[in-house]
Amino acid sequence: MIAFEWKERYNLDDFRRVIDILRHPGGCPWDQAQDHHSIRRNFIEEVYEVCEAIDTENPDLLREELGDVLMQVLFHASIEADAGRFTIDDVADAAVKKLIFRHPHVFGQRAVSGVGQVLENWDELKREEKGQATYTDTLDAVARSLPALWRAEKVQKKAAKAGFDWPDIGGALDKVDEESRELREAVARQSNPSEELGDLLFAAVNAARFLDADPEEALHRATEKFIARFRLVEEQAVRSGRDMRQIPADELEAYWRAAKEMQPEKETQPS
Repeated sequence: MIAFEWKERYNLDDFRRVIDILRHPGGCPWDQAQDHHSIRRNFIEEVYEVCEAIDTENPDLLREELGDVLMQVLFHASIEADAGRFTIDDVADAAVKKLIFRHPHVFGQRAVSGVGQVLENWDELKREEKGQATYTDTLDAVARSLPALWRAEKVQKKAAKAGFDWPDIGGALDKVDEESRELREAVARQSNPSEELGDLLFAAVNAARFLDADPEEALHRATEKFIARFRLVEEQAVRSGRDMRQIPADELEAYWRAAKEMQPEKETQPS
């Protein structure tokens, strides 16, 4: 049995030690078998669970889920420490140095007029830090592992900072119409419609940017709205004594219109 001091309350050093115990001989066989790739999805899921705690304004859940994310950080750092590449202290060292470098208005002599200038300086310093010599470099540096809608939005924002943008939302909406027509044409020709679909989604994200709307959140709300209305449609089908699959499409469409009237846009709420 591992020698470990039982305490009423543990701290970050104890957390680090528990991870090290689990990952080494005498610890947990499952933990010892993991590598960065095998627990990659775990990391993503834990971050989303933190977001769920934030969205539901649940501080107890937030504390728990932040602990799960921190566990992932310590676990990955422990793997690297075993490989002799870096430790969790190296992670902290790099992060602190980055924060100091990117906040010269706090740790240096640069003056700022407000939040806007702080963000401008941040982008400038980030480009310098990462050796991004061109605007294209800044676009290419956006993580490909981001959810596609967020990645598109971030790329578009960086392009806009280079002056490559519509003057107003009208141009963005016209682009949505254009891409929608091109998708219809591609479907009719059976000529790579998936590419045109991607262009349409990209254009829709651009419109969302002009509306200052988070495209991921907008799609999430739309999905929740669809589920709520689908439930009302199914309830109507059940009352008619039939399975939905037995109901003609035009009748289901009538049920859907009725569901929309029962649940107007303003009454739907994000989950």
